Amino acid sequence: MSTLYEARATVVGGREGHVRSDDGLLDLQLSMPKALGGKETGSNPEQLFAAGYAACFQSAMGHVARQQKIALTGSQVTGVVGLLPQEVGFKLEVTLDVETEGLSQADAEALVATAHKVCPYSNATRGNIDVALNVKAK
Repeated sequence: MSTLYEARATVVGGREGHVRSDDGLLDLQLSMPKALGGKETGSNPEQLFAAGYAACFQSAMGHVARQQKIALTGSQVTGVVGLLPQEVGFKLEVTLDVETEGLSQADAEALVATAHKVCPYSNATRGNIDVALNVKAK
């Protein structure tokens, strides 16, 4: 199988450094969150992961809806990434708060469950990170 797309970003300075993608479209100062003792003058890895997962998941929902001819008229996904201590080091937890338009609650839950099987972030984290899915149909 060949790679469909490859992203490349370089960080200098860790959590209080700078990140830049090779194409320059991502170019951010990073900082430690206030909750971890920082000044929070820039973004942080957890925010970037939350944004990436939410965007990817919403696209997976659209993909599934198109494949299954589901009349999804709109959606919103909010990614919440938590950093937790563990015996050695740290771990992440994720909550995806999903809102759909044009679907019943049961249909929205079914769509989200299938998207969770399709999404590359979901596949990468399965078995490694606890992911909670909260679904609200409007």
